[in-house]
Amino acid sequence: MSNPIAKPSKLPSNQFDHFYKGGDRIGQLRKGPGGPMRPEEWIGSTTTRFGQSLNGLSKVEGGQLLKDLIDQDPVSWLGEKHLKKYGSSTEILVKLLDPDQRLPVHYHPDQKFAKEKLHLNHGKTEAWIILEAPVGAKVGIGFKKDMKKFEISELVASHDSQGLLDALVFKEVKAGDAVFVPAGVVHAIEAGIFVLELQEPTDLSILLEWDGFAVDGDKDGHLDLGFDTALDALRLTPLSINEESEILTKFEIKGKTSKKIFNQIADPFFRADFIAGYQNEFEAGFGIYLNLSSDGVIQFENSDEISLQRGDAVLIPYSAGASRFKNCTGILARPPAA
Repeated sequence: MSNPIAKPSKLPSNQFDHFYKGGDRIGQLRKGPGGPMRPEEWIGSTTTRFGQSLNGLSKVEGGQLLKDLIDQDPVSWLGEKHLKKYGSSTEILVKLLDPDQRLPVHYHPDQKFAKEKLHLNHGKTEAWIILEAPVGAKVGIGFKKDMKKFEISELVASHDSQGLLDALVFKEVKAGDAVFVPAGVVHAIEAGIFVLELQEPTDLSILLEWDGFAVDGDKDGHLDLGFDTALDALRLTPLSINEESEILTKFEIKGKTSKKIFNQIADPFFRADFIAGYQNEFEAGFGIYLNLSSDGVIQFENSDEISLQRGDAVLIPYSAGASRFKNCTGILARPPAA
């Protein structure tokens, strides 16, 4: 039996335990449980934790799993053009990250590796939208110089966290910055940086260090592939100057200018728009909107309007039609265009 036509709705909090510390700012923003070991919220998620069948999936206001609702009525949720190109996958996972400790040095496989080694349709290209950051905070992305697989293997085997950190390029970030992270590129995020993350809909992380974190990397750090195979997914060369200019962007958090957040390099994976000002309109399509201001309204072509408070996350189905954001400040995350 098909569910009723999909309607826009506010999403309840979806925080859960992880292996690193944090989560209080998520709890405050999203009225969730907070920390001390819930540093992530998966918003509008149809993706599970790696190796699990339920953890990670989002529920809608009525308690039903979003994934089940989409599977029952994918046309209403995603639209026919999306279904024809991508099937019933939303093609996107949206997260809040609130680390109270530095994230370990790690990386994610690309689509080709994930398909060949893990029999999955997606890798984990991702991007970070910086909502808050301490003065001088940095993210590590890419190696400083060409590395050899055996060099990385030795650093991992010897638990040489400092050696791994010394090998990374670190970039200072602040609120209003965005960083696109291609799959395969090594990275880390310093403590205190509050991030809205967009990524492909998988939970595929390969750890290069784990001392001081609540995880056994020898057992769980390599996607059950073993490090010799998992390291084949790691990019060993630095990012070029041109690549750095493509992956680093800026947008205005406090101003009144709406704009596309990422460069074209992100378009095959996801889209994000920073919304600010009196009125912004978007065509029909699946989306997840995080409201960062104290008030605002979203009006829909085919559904009732939704009044917003700070921290509201709104699930937008294709069937709602065109949407109009009035007096809103926030971020609209969407799948790649069909």
